[in-house]
Amino acid sequence: MAKYTGPACRLCRREGTKLMLKGARCSSDKCAMERRASAPGQHGAAKKKTSGYAIQLREKQKAKRIYGLCEKQFRGYFDKAENMRGITGDNMLILLERRLDNVVYRMGIGVSRDQARQLVNHSTITVNGKTVNIPSYLVKKGDVIAVKETKVDKTFFKALKEEKKVIMPAWLDFDNATLTGKVLELPVRSEIDQKIEEHLIVELYSK
Repeated sequence: MAKYTGPACRLCRREGTKLMLKGARCSSDKCAMERRASAPGQHGAAKKKTSGYAIQLREKQKAKRIYGLCEKQFRGYFDKAENMRGITGDNMLILLERRLDNVVYRMGIGVSRDQARQLVNHSTITVNGKTVNIPSYLVKKGDVIAVKETKVDKTFFKALKEEKKVIMPAWLDFDNATLTGKVLELPVRSEIDQKIEEHLIVELYSK
């Protein structure tokens, strides 16, 4: 499936919840969910019967859109999680959280996952001192994530140094002054604040 390039706010309205795709705008009065929470389209506000399959599908679509993945990528994480020890749904979310673009977003370097992905793609981020431009790179415990030294003087990063430290998961740490962070531990399900009912996704893919 091709990548969606339309309005991001339309996706939030379709899923009926804030996906936090546009950074600070999602927390402001300009958020589309605050002004018009119904699903997009001519019949978006109409009440419809929802089947069990539709509920499972919507949950899968919501998770895909939160992390900005296409179907093939997302299914790949499910397949990998299914072959790991433990609970498949938990494993899948943990793998998604370990993506480098998500970690950059969680540390507050990027205001959204899209921006974080762009920073990684543009070779702005280093892992353990080496440039990594692959957004899907899976971080490990002890990895040091930093802004590349040749990029720290850019206006965007100068402003980041002066910003208040964001609230981030307990498994991550980031120092705004040095633009350097560290993966303290691998995440566990209880530390993932996304409102995703992963068991519905597992049920959908297991059919």
